[in-house]
Amino acid sequence: MNNKLVILLVEDEIAISNFISTILTHNNYNVIKADKGKDAIKLTASHCPDLILLDLGLPDMDGIEVLKIIREWSGVPIIVVSARGHEREKVEALDLGADDYITKPFGTSELLARIRTAVRHNHKVREENQLEAEKIIIGALCIDYEKRIVKVEDKEVHLTPIEYKIIVLLSHNVGKVLTHDYIMKEIWGPYLNENQTLRVNMANIRRKIEANPAEPKFIVTEVGVGYRMVDEV
Repeated sequence: MNNKLVILLVEDEIAISNFISTILTHNNYNVIKADKGKDAIKLTASHCPDLILLDLGLPDMDGIEVLKIIREWSGVPIIVVSARGHEREKVEALDLGADDYITKPFGTSELLARIRTAVRHNHKVREENQLEAEKIIIGALCIDYEKRIVKVEDKEVHLTPIEYKIIVLLSHNVGKVLTHDYIMKEIWGPYLNENQTLRVNMANIRRKIEANPAEPKFIVTEVGVGYRMVDEV
């Protein structure tokens, strides 16, 4: 699995977008880009980034509106990157759920430091809320949250970022049945309203971690309801 953190860069000025993207790529981040607010919302739902860098001056809608919409269903860290330096705009963005605010122009070191802080804080909050251990072991299955690695029989399993997020969600609720709707909302937000995408991802996960995907041991189906990761094998 590619365990680089995924950053969604929302910026409509091509030169600035390319500049920031180059910085992030050279510092071992995966970058996806959007130059419109509506595209940013869709990409947040479909790609589940680890962090969003959000410009406020977008051509189709104000970045503040993008922030409001995403915060209705996602706690992903969001750093506002904007030329608007007035305190009122900063306070509004932070009150609406932005994790940080950096004003253009900015230094490379400052941007990277802000990103590291936001990601670290998000991990800490998630661990406190979910009492997350460093890893979970169920029979031959091992999920190492710290290293973002999944192993079966001590062999690393290569999962896509979405597949990894699904298996982590199930493992955080081990022994509990998670409905299709709950999983889809947690992973993709409210913009996925059919089960086929989830079924395809689940089939791929089982193919990778189960000895016999037709008779799964780790993730079982609760017919008509959802999925459950077993607490022991």
